Amino acid sequence: MALKRMDNLGIVVDDLEVTIDFFRELGLELEGRGTIEGEWAGRVTGLGDQRVEIAMMRTPDGHSRLELSRFLTPPVVADHRNAPVNALGYLRVMFTVDDIDDTLERLRTRGAQLVCEVVQYKDAYRLCYIRGPGGLLIGLAQELS
Repeated sequence: MALKRMDNLGIVVDDLEVTIDFFRELGLELEGRGTIEGEWAGRVTGLGDQRVEIAMMRTPDGHSRLELSRFLTPPVVADHRNAPVNALGYLRVMFTVDDIDDTLERLRTRGAQLVCEVVQYKDAYRLCYIRGPGGLLIGLAQELS
């Protein structure tokens, strides 16, 4: 049996509205939102009685999604937002953009902060990391032709 696809990447956030607006500004589309709760959900996650607001964001090509989750119950138990780039575990999501400078300018109006600087890798890419809403680490890449 072969792997079919990656459906989404889940990100736990503390402010769902601000995070939706940020990713809309980046170019993702809000596919849907709702509340996940009930005994079945707790059996999947192992969290028991949970209530979570979610928003599904889709990339313009329709192939990738971010599931943004804001836990109402149980409360969030750990915070990895200040982890350095070499921390173990899932750390960041990276997006390819048409114009990294324009994207940075637009996202700065939504609170994005450049982690260090925009760098060029050979004649292939311009790359940077930014901190988005709630300190989320996001990579941006611009392909050079």
